[in-house]
Amino acid sequence: MNNMPEALRLPALRRLAAAAALLALALGALRVARSELQIEITSGVRDPVPIAIVPFAHVPADGGFDVADVVQHDLAGSGRFRALPRERMPATPTRAEEVAAASWKSAGSDYVVVGRVTALDGGNLAVDFDLVNALTGTRVTTQRFVGAPSALRNAAHRVSDAVYQKILGVRGAFATRIAYVAVDGTPPAQTYQLIVADADGANQHLILESRFPLMSPAWSADGQWLAYVSFETKHSAVYVQLVKSGERRQVSARAGVNAAPEWSPDGRRLALTLGGSGGNPDIYVLDLASQGLTRITDDPAIDTEPVWAPDGRSLYFTSDRAGSPQIYQIGVSAGARPRRITFSGTYNARPRISPDGSQLAMVTLDSGNYRIAVQDLASGTARVLSHGHLDESPSFAPNGATLIYSEREGGHGALATVGTDGLTGLRLKAPQGEVQSPAWGPFMP
Repeated sequence: MNNMPEALRLPALRRLAAAAALLALALGALRVARSELQIEITSGVRDPVPIAIVPFAHVPADGGFDVADVVQHDLAGSGRFRALPRERMPATPTRAEEVAAASWKSAGSDYVVVGRVTALDGGNLAVDFDLVNALTGTRVTTQRFVGAPSALRNAAHRVSDAVYQKILGVRGAFATRIAYVAVDGTPPAQTYQLIVADADGANQHLILESRFPLMSPAWSADGQWLAYVSFETKHSAVYVQLVKSGERRQVSARAGVNAAPEWSPDGRRLALTLGGSGGNPDIYVLDLASQGLTRITDDPAIDTEPVWAPDGRSLYFTSDRAGSPQIYQIGVSAGARPRRITFSGTYNARPRISPDGSQLAMVTLDSGNYRIAVQDLASGTARVLSHGHLDESPSFAPNGATLIYSEREGGHGALATVGTDGLTGLRLKAPQGEVQSPAWGPFMP
């Protein structure tokens, strides 16, 4: 039972609801929490796109920040590009007109990225880049990103996003963020941290720290808020917190279980699991302004892990009402009845819906292992994507092309990603302790 995915250890939720908890908060200004996650590419496409990312021209105001290095790590880490090592580059151009296409083609690159950082009046920096097709010698695109020196890493991610989209036709998600829980130490002296980082695991900021469990982080659709479960009082409670300022408030600390919060697409409501004094979990919707509570399911079975459909009109959730955990859909209007969605296998749980509403990600039991699968909601066809023994907590990237999830690797918790086509993947490991419960944030303006 202890090897079951976190959110599915349902009887344990009832026991945890009565656990004593003390808090060590780290509120105030956000700060770097720990060493950055280490990236290990685990799989890639058979024929990645050969590309060269030439070092960008610098100005003193950029502090020596290497924009091209970030872009190269983004694109190579996606598993869909093969970057030309710098020592093999035939030249170091910084503008499209300086690129001698034939020499880059001879070096084995189909595309070349060149760029420069320049200082603007008022203290901002501009990052300009050109993407050149080395096979035809044509400039594919030229773009500029402007911001404060502290935003250079984000600008580099946006360069990666633009290159990814121009070449592959899919919007990149490198300039997005992830939230996750880091756990350090051994019981009973463990420390839990809720952390927000760039999608590559860098640029970490500590949101909250506690000596007792933090669970189920969830992003609002505008990327400004996080909801999560904390045990800082004598039982579980749901909080919402502004990421930028640290301002937070408790929104549910009802008797029994308070678990699995998920923001509605309009940001006004939370779907969550409540157990009540009787301890049987059901799905509810909480109006954050009025604190009004709407009961969605009412069944002696365990109903948990709600997630909103993109249109906000229905919820997907896990229930064992058919004898084993399966995924159901139910409308949020009065009188709605649940409809079973998964039929393949004896265990399907922790639903997550792709941004376009076409795919359902879940944890499935596959040959005795808990793995991440994706089901096409139109055809009902499901495919297992991950290969671990205990994979859990899937979360879609905002472009719908990649999933992040947690896994047990060498007895320790790590984060991993996998393309929804199953062709690409990487692992994000903490240099110490464990990381778990990832949630991929939305696109930002």
